[in-house]
Amino acid sequence: MKILVIGGGGREHAVIRKLMESKRAQKIYCAPGNGGIGCDAENVSIPVSDISGMVRFVKQNDIGLVCVTPDDPLAAGMVDAFAQAGIPAFGPNRAAAQIEASKVFSKNLMKKYRIPTAAYAVFDNPADTLAYLTKQNHYPVVIKADGLALGKGVIIAQNAVEAENAVKTIMEDKVFGASGNQVVVEEFLTGPEVSVLAFTDGKTLKPMVSSKDHKRALDGNKGKNTGGMGTISPNPSYTEALAEQCMKTIFLPTLAAMNQEGRPFQGCLYFGLMLTPDGPKVIEYNSRFGDPEAQVVLPRLKTDLVDIFEATINGTLDQLDIEWKDDACACVVLASGGYPEHYEKGKEIHGLDVNGQVEGATVYHAGTVKRDGRFYTNGGRVLDVTCTGQTLDEALQKAYEAVDKISWDGMQYRHDIGRI
Repeated sequence: MKILVIGGGGREHAVIRKLMESKRAQKIYCAPGNGGIGCDAENVSIPVSDISGMVRFVKQNDIGLVCVTPDDPLAAGMVDAFAQAGIPAFGPNRAAAQIEASKVFSKNLMKKYRIPTAAYAVFDNPADTLAYLTKQNHYPVVIKADGLALGKGVIIAQNAVEAENAVKTIMEDKVFGASGNQVVVEEFLTGPEVSVLAFTDGKTLKPMVSSKDHKRALDGNKGKNTGGMGTISPNPSYTEALAEQCMKTIFLPTLAAMNQEGRPFQGCLYFGLMLTPDGPKVIEYNSRFGDPEAQVVLPRLKTDLVDIFEATINGTLDQLDIEWKDDACACVVLASGGYPEHYEKGKEIHGLDVNGQVEGATVYHAGTVKRDGRFYTNGGRVLDVTCTGQTLDEALQKAYEAVDKISWDGMQYRHDIGRI
């Protein structure tokens, strides 16, 4: 069959690479794609926000399966539009995607159904928010924009001044636009973080292998929050006992809660967890593959991804045995200088071949453009250098050896992925 993957980053490249392994994938399109993705799939210049344009393209090109990966089109109802047109699409509908699109919704859902999470309060104006923070006077504290903010709408304030600045940034300056109309002020949790993605058809939930994301821009978990600077899989902190506990107290209760609310979730449900002294708690939900978690989880998948997508859409996931490789995987994100704030584009990338690869590594392209056979930077996160190994140490060593072969003016990356 012909397949369309919607999006244009490293996550989409990882999905495409896994789909390429399927004997059922006749041709793969990506909209809008990027320079490196264009080496593996046919790029289609349709913006991810153009729902009617996507539906029209799918109909005109006889595409049999669509994968909607970014959060914005999911929240806008792209999967609903495909369903109305009779087109099989992997991803949650608009009602279910609300679990990521609104932090207020997800926190209230967890409270209602007693799913473990941090204590919180919700506010819709700056004055009340600041009054609450002054009264609590307990730091650090987490302040979150309600809506989607490219993974950057969470600010950890260490003191009253930082908290006041965070409220101003989100609610008054509207750095994240309408996403900052409401905020969640949340208890600061401590403990190892774990990312667990899960396939679900609304009835059955099958967790993927665990991973760990490194959100901060700089070594030592310093600097601003980013979309993710690197990942490892498996997560060393996530034991089988913890996996069983999370299944009973978090994963299945979340699925049941969404069904109870009339919002059955089909697609990839992402659980961002904190392993606190009081047990695992939910930090956040995502309604799609994590980025860059997908880049270390999908390489470990043995089962045909086309079969999995179809089973989640058709409600037959209980009939499918999903298998994983025992190896480890590590991903180091190479970013433009200045990311996640101001950065320049158009820097020529050195060290890649014509297909955007270096020997011994899989290089997923997150923000590149290709001109005259050469690759140039075209985003904040540019490349995801990924390697597998029998052990995590081996995978990390190979990944950093590959990183050393790649360069461009201003390239930045973390040197401690998997070490902290």
